[in-house]
Amino acid sequence: MSHLRWLVPLILAVTPLAQASDTLLNVSYDVARGFYKDFNAAFVEHHRQKTGEIIRIDQSHGGSSKQARSVIDGLQADVVTMNNPLDIDAIADRAALLPRNWATKLPNQSAPSYSAILFVVRKGNPKAIKDWEDLVKPGIQLVIPNPKTSGNGRYSYLAAWEYSKRKQGEASAKDFVTKLFANVPVLDTGGRGATTTFAQRGIGDVLLTFENEVRLIKDELGPELFEVVIPSLTVRADNPVAVVEKFAGKNGNTQLAKAYLEYHFTPAGQQLIAKADLRPIDETVLKQHSNSLPPLNLFTIEEGFGSWPAAQKAHFADGGVFDQIISAKR
Repeated sequence: MSHLRWLVPLILAVTPLAQASDTLLNVSYDVARGFYKDFNAAFVEHHRQKTGEIIRIDQSHGGSSKQARSVIDGLQADVVTMNNPLDIDAIADRAALLPRNWATKLPNQSAPSYSAILFVVRKGNPKAIKDWEDLVKPGIQLVIPNPKTSGNGRYSYLAAWEYSKRKQGEASAKDFVTKLFANVPVLDTGGRGATTTFAQRGIGDVLLTFENEVRLIKDELGPELFEVVIPSLTVRADNPVAVVEKFAGKNGNTQLAKAYLEYHFTPAGQQLIAKADLRPIDETVLKQHSNSLPPLNLFTIEEGFGSWPAAQKAHFADGGVFDQIISAKR
């Protein structure tokens, strides 16, 4: 036995503090389910061919702000893939699970794709919905998820606000959005719940949702049941991604998490993004998919509201404009 004693410190010296894991957890927003089903399979195969390792990627989906809160409260995500930067900022600010400059770690402020808010109506468009002003007419029922818990809901709210501001000036916007939400009978917590309310429960005349959710609705529930209306102005919804460095390090997944997110920006990843009806940041790839991703008249949150923090503080913080609108509705 004595000849083995010298092996003990050597083994301890080369054993990493955090053993590499074969499972990665991606905590993501509600309507990204379809995309990540295909993307994850492609990355698993890519990683196997590159390293010989067989890994598994687990997903958690829900309203984006609700998902961020789950990570803050201890859900050990290795990566987060959200539909707006505020939710990742919240994880950095409130729990210090990743650095405040997380957006500088990858290209395009760490957003490999973007989407936009479109309208889904029932076949034949029986309420003749053409643009935002049709959504505030009496008797129209809208399905929009709660802006307090859903990035989908926040983007819908801000798109309506910006449309009214450009048409009639800033002073008109609050009244316009108040009328809009007066036509919303139920506020689901996330985009997928809103889709279920509209498409399966049959509630509402118009669903406001991300462009990439539209194809899923048609594919799963029947193209003969629904139509899409593209408004004259809509909002660019960037989809940022980040490594949750504290949890990824604890789980031994730092390098795997980085490789997983970097794959979003590769030519293969950008093609997968486009095939899921998300808009890739690679303009060449986007043009290749122009039949399914036609040009839109888009504005950014920065153009309309200065920044996401400014929009959040004014409209969605406790006591903000949205709370005032909902209180008046009650």
